[in-house]
Amino acid sequence: MHLCETRAQLRNNNRYDHMTTFYLGSSAIALYFIAFVYQITKVRQNRPLRRDFLLGLASIAILVHFFTSFRLVVTEQGFDFSLWQASSLILTVVNLLIWVSSLRKPAHNLFLFLFPLTIPVIIASLNSDSMIVTYKDMNLETGLHVLSSILAYSLLTIAALQAMLLAYQNWQLRHKHLKGWVRALPPLQTMEVLLFEVLWAGFALLTVSLISGFWLFEDLFAQHLGHKTVFSLAAWVVYAVLLWGRHQQGWRGNTAIRWTLAGFIATALAYWGSKFVYEVLLTSPQ
Repeated sequence: MHLCETRAQLRNNNRYDHMTTFYLGSSAIALYFIAFVYQITKVRQNRPLRRDFLLGLASIAILVHFFTSFRLVVTEQGFDFSLWQASSLILTVVNLLIWVSSLRKPAHNLFLFLFPLTIPVIIASLNSDSMIVTYKDMNLETGLHVLSSILAYSLLTIAALQAMLLAYQNWQLRHKHLKGWVRALPPLQTMEVLLFEVLWAGFALLTVSLISGFWLFEDLFAQHLGHKTVFSLAAWVVYAVLLWGRHQQGWRGNTAIRWTLAGFIATALAYWGSKFVYEVLLTSPQ
């Protein structure tokens, strides 16, 4: 009798936790959507937006998103770093870093691309049935590896978004199309300086992630880690060449954009590509 009551209580607690996470995620989605609609409306009307209002709304959305991601990743069974849960956490960090950067630089226009990307990822993470527990007991070294990896992927994602915006802005200026939301973007020089600041930070964290990975795991080229390791090393080499070229040769413009996007493709294949193959393709019913 006591055992039945305990199981029933556990089911009720799990149901309560699930509903709490669902309501938090839904609130984050609503807040991101409101912020995006407000921002895109002002841009289309070619009217100045209230920056303090946008950043205030974004801060609440990011905070609620963080609690949602935390509940999805930190579970009673351990740490769940499966595809959608980890992607939601990474986008939380990406939005937070852009928010912090917006306090001193006009980087808030990146939200025009980030918020519409964040919403479907939250939806997918809330509805994902997969539970792949990577770590049950996380020590300091493992925590450093996971944290540096998440921050590295977050910063390099921001760099890729900036590179695409920079390419579009450069193309619009060449063709003298200065209308709409392009006018709301920071100057090209500011965008480029911010791009390389993010690249340096992302490269440093990627280096920490790789070193800690080789330290922690006996064989990073094992079957389930091989593709991730190869593409991560390829990304590291691409970013290293880009930063060397910037420092020694003064690379900028389209050259910097192409190398940044090439590095991000390798990074995306290393993280999201390997997760998609391992968690979706290889585990799907035949």
